[in-house]
Amino acid sequence: MPPAVNPWLALPGGRPGPAHTRRLRAAHERLVTGSDLPEGAVRSVVRDSWRRSLGSGVDPDGLFPPVDLLDDDLLAYRAAHPLAPVMPVIRRLLVEDAEADQMIVAVTDAGGRMLWVEGDAALRSRAAGMHFVEGARWSEDVAGTNAPGTALAVDHAVQIYGSEHYRRPVQPWSCSAAPVHDPVSGLLLGAIDVTGGDHVASPHVLTLVRATVAAVESELRWLHREQLASGRRPVAPLRPLAPRLDVLGRERARLVLPSGPVELSLRHSELLLLLAEAAVAGEGRSATQLSAECHRGDAAPVTVRAELSRLRRLVGADLVGSRPYRLLGRLDTDLEQVRRLLARGDVGPALDRYPGAVLPASRAPGVVAARERAGALLRQAVLRSRRPELLLRYARLPEARDDVAVWQACLEWLPPSSPRRATAAANLLRLRRVPRPR
Repeated sequence: MPPAVNPWLALPGGRPGPAHTRRLRAAHERLVTGSDLPEGAVRSVVRDSWRRSLGSGVDPDGLFPPVDLLDDDLLAYRAAHPLAPVMPVIRRLLVEDAEADQMIVAVTDAGGRMLWVEGDAALRSRAAGMHFVEGARWSEDVAGTNAPGTALAVDHAVQIYGSEHYRRPVQPWSCSAAPVHDPVSGLLLGAIDVTGGDHVASPHVLTLVRATVAAVESELRWLHREQLASGRRPVAPLRPLAPRLDVLGRERARLVLPSGPVELSLRHSELLLLLAEAAVAGEGRSATQLSAECHRGDAAPVTVRAELSRLRRLVGADLVGSRPYRLLGRLDTDLEQVRRLLARGDVGPALDRYPGAVLPASRAPGVVAARERAGALLRQAVLRSRRPELLLRYARLPEARDDVAVWQACLEWLPPSSPRRATAAANLLRLRRVPRPR
């Protein structure tokens, strides 16, 4: 009887072949186009992860994962994280040799957020282009099949080789990851991941990651005993991150709660966004105010009250209060994150985090006003930057494709030798030929 193959290993033989990559890509294409996968086309752990990714609505060619944590928020959160005291162990066992081995070492929290991303500088620079950076969320439900996200989803060490990734932009990379648990409580704390080229999917790399996890959990157990022996109180459980509302470029909002993501209806998306916007100003809203912000013309406040009652049952009464309607705690939004970046002049990062307009399907007056304010703020910042690469990226957004001023600025600020001047000139000509309404 042949020896059993470890299903968690991507390349049991150590090296991929072109035929293997072609089979994976063909299987991936079948799945994302709605066909069933033949038995044995991919490893079961990959097949199940692809199906979860598909069910979560992950676009195989879509936007990069969101960046949830920035600057002081990131520093404060990871400083308080239970894995912070054991980072020296991880650095000693993995990071010190990562540059020589051409690898990136990432440490996530239990929600898949990247807290530390260290290792080979050139690789980290390349990986930043797909938002594989500190603060980004690589949980499987938003980033698709990837080693840290899938390891957290199935609570097991796993490797993902190149074309086994669900999202095509990630397929040039391979990764090996394992979850980390609190050795006393058994609580899932996060994952340790190694990312790089094909060699990262070889069996010995997963062995190295698992050995590092064992050393980390041993160190955590020793730290716990030291705290008890010294009479110090154990470190308090980590305060969970605030819920997050994603509204940019989405027909309906997604609310990310500690228990998982919730896809909201359009009306609930509008109401929660309006309450979040009111909270920025430290305010609440009456049913009459929300009715005016949600409906064109006159509408009975009782309709809004009924929707808010359903919304509170869906998201919890501890998030949305009444009399007046207001947020009872912090709710982060991707819209507010973009505004904070623009306020300090970080136009490029703001554009990275702006996939499109605020709830473009909504006609609610309050949402339309928020959409127009955010769009105008970004447009003004991009035009003022006078940076051709930002202008061209901005011009790809649906709201900017027919903006004469943007294409004119592209033409003015692109170097005379740039081949992209032809595209800018062609778009200007197209827009100027469009007859104006009389």
